[in-house]
Amino acid sequence: MNIDINLLPWREARRQQRSQRFYLALGLSALVGLGGGYGVNWCYERQLVAQQQRHELIRQRTAELDRDIRTVSEYEARLDTLERRIEVLRVLQAERPQTVHVFNALAASLEQGVHYASLQREGDQLRLTGLAEDNHRVSAQLRALEASPVLDVPVLAEVEAAEGERRFDLSVGQHMPEDADEARRQEEAP
Repeated sequence: MNIDINLLPWREARRQQRSQRFYLALGLSALVGLGGGYGVNWCYERQLVAQQQRHELIRQRTAELDRDIRTVSEYEARLDTLERRIEVLRVLQAERPQTVHVFNALAASLEQGVHYASLQREGDQLRLTGLAEDNHRVSAQLRALEASPVLDVPVLAEVEAAEGERRFDLSVGQHMPEDADEARRQEEAP
């Protein structure tokens, strides 16, 4: 019979104490590791939330800028439309006295025995159709138109006999006189 007697019980107590300390250190290490992992995860989530908020702010600002850009584009389109309208009004305003001068010149240059049947205007060109008693009256009418300060040299397109009269077609250019008062005086002169 062999009996083992441990003469040194303090070694067994020390071994148990070391095991307890090891398990305690292992548990504390696990807790510190889990706490550290949770802390890092929490920091990353906070940074992610902050970054998402920044992205949302950027999206909002971008949407506001897009609205502002659309508004500016609409204003520019309106401005272009208004500028075109203003230009049309300027052209019409500038042509208004010219139209009056042209009609005054046509009325002043109308010869005896001649009358106009139609008048068409295309830009600065006038197309006239008229009736005259004879060819001499057509020639006199051409000379009278040429003498007008607001009309250019007329170009006779055709003359044809129609029911005892001569029907004629002509075209003549128009221009605004440099001095409108002078043109008016010349038109009024006999």
